[in-house]
Amino acid sequence: MCGIAGILSSDTDLRGERLLVEKMGKTLKKRGPDAAGIYLTPEVALIHRRLSVIDVENGAQPMHFGKYVIVYNGEIYNTDEVRAELESSGYKFDTHCDTEVVLKAYDKWGEESVKKLNGIFAYAIYDKKENSLFACRDRIGVKPFFYNKTKNTFSFASKIDTLLCQPYVKSVVDEEGLNEIFMLGPAKTIGKAIFKDIKELPPAFCLTYKNGEIKTYPYWKLEAKEFNESEGEAVEHTYSLVKDSIERQLVSDVPLATFLSGGLDSSIISKIASDKYKESGKTLDTYSVDYTDNDKYFKKSLFQPNKDSDYIDIISSYIGSNHHNVVLSNVDVANALEEACIERGVPGFVDIDSSLMLFCKEVKKDFTVCLSGECADEIFAGYPWYHKKDVLFENVFPWARNTNIRQKILKKGFLSDGEEYLQNAYKNTLKNISYLDSDEKINKRMREMFVLNLDWFMQTLLARKDNMSMASSLEVRVPFCDFRLVEYAYNMPWDIKALDGREKGILRKAFENDLPKEIAWRKKSPYPKTHNPVYFARVKELLAVALTDNSTPLKDWIDIDNLYLLLQNPDSLPEPWYGQLMGIPQIAAYIYQIYVWIKHYNVEFEI
Repeated sequence: MCGIAGILSSDTDLRGERLLVEKMGKTLKKRGPDAAGIYLTPEVALIHRRLSVIDVENGAQPMHFGKYVIVYNGEIYNTDEVRAELESSGYKFDTHCDTEVVLKAYDKWGEESVKKLNGIFAYAIYDKKENSLFACRDRIGVKPFFYNKTKNTFSFASKIDTLLCQPYVKSVVDEEGLNEIFMLGPAKTIGKAIFKDIKELPPAFCLTYKNGEIKTYPYWKLEAKEFNESEGEAVEHTYSLVKDSIERQLVSDVPLATFLSGGLDSSIISKIASDKYKESGKTLDTYSVDYTDNDKYFKKSLFQPNKDSDYIDIISSYIGSNHHNVVLSNVDVANALEEACIERGVPGFVDIDSSLMLFCKEVKKDFTVCLSGECADEIFAGYPWYHKKDVLFENVFPWARNTNIRQKILKKGFLSDGEEYLQNAYKNTLKNISYLDSDEKINKRMREMFVLNLDWFMQTLLARKDNMSMASSLEVRVPFCDFRLVEYAYNMPWDIKALDGREKGILRKAFENDLPKEIAWRKKSPYPKTHNPVYFARVKELLAVALTDNSTPLKDWIDIDNLYLLLQNPDSLPEPWYGQLMGIPQIAAYIYQIYVWIKHYNVEFEI
């Protein structure tokens, strides 16, 4: 993966802005530590930082072909097929990197070329003759793309703080942004970036910029289609799609490993990868994460019924991997909340972010690419809220049903329309969902749940994965985000998807002969979090600093008395603040991250 940025301006001779351009490039260094490139003319600056994975010796960017110049971030998993099609039309290739394929595909098919690509990507192509830009983002939204337009200047970047380098992009947040943080956070609405001056290109969208005008449009969306397969056919189809997606993503010219939690999704990926490696006489390396003394303090819950550590050895031994267990210090995880927030650009998934960042840094010592099991739960209905009838048909985001706690920690009168903002976000998501006339009540609701999870919960996890791994200069691929799998799972009837009445039932059935029974049918457990009170103690120390610093407006927003009552009763929360993992220690950490964010980005507020 890489980092990209660019500026198009008719107001300024950009050759005189080289220091600004270089400053923007430096913010992307962790995303691309191996090489840097700049294309600079009076009208345009294109910036690239490279993490070399495919064709390490070649593939430098910005890359040129004819009248086009590209800066590209991503991996294309059907590169060979697209290249072969281009070669049959007479195109020649100087490298075997996917960047050249993307660029020449655009030369051949124009804006339609993106529809031929299967991968994770965000890229921009500049037309030197037309002085115009075409940009797009992958269908699922794995790779980021932010942008700004101020008068006659358009800029874009992989990171929010890259755009904030520019003097005309202000770190201003209005009431809408605060509602995003306090009522939706750590999720955010697709297309928004919290800061008033910055927008996000949504997943599966293209963007064009010419003569000062921005146009955005979708090139893909989920469509409801008849499902005509039997249960047995669906099992076989699921198996072949998942296996093909994993094997396509094992291509790398640098060392590759997998994350292995002992759960179903990472075990499937690691089994397929290990089998492929054995064909070449190689042994797969696998990695898991845990926390100091976590066994001592682990408590079973609806959301976390068992420990990963009980299962990792079983699957690692079964597939014959060289396994590494990374054990993180609880104090380090708390102290890393600051860096994790800065890397994300907004307050995030607290210790779920910071622990992943520290974990990735350890993996990066020996590997550059990893495969991870994110997104299987969203598309194959792995979360408890898919299966609890009392939750399923509620008109709320199922991972954040209880907004009372959010309102309780805010002072009365602050964000008084927050509940309405939350409800509108939910309702707006349901407006453009594709149904079939034949959909029964359960299948109609499951389409809604699918899109809610895809557009919200999964986007939170993908932003976490991208920012925390890239902060460590580690490329993490997510095979379950293959759009072919997403389309297929969207149209799968509920009785097949939830085969045997289980979460991810179809996926379990498809791979039950490839895995030990206790792994294939293990009850879902989320990403491991720390249960050690040492973590909470350190977070409370950090929070105390935040709440006694008069240089931010945090004290004007937070009802400190109610917050401290919560902190004194860490087991009093009826259900997590967000998802499965954010309890009271995480709420405290989230408020601390808001403080870090305000201070680091010198945020100004318009409310």
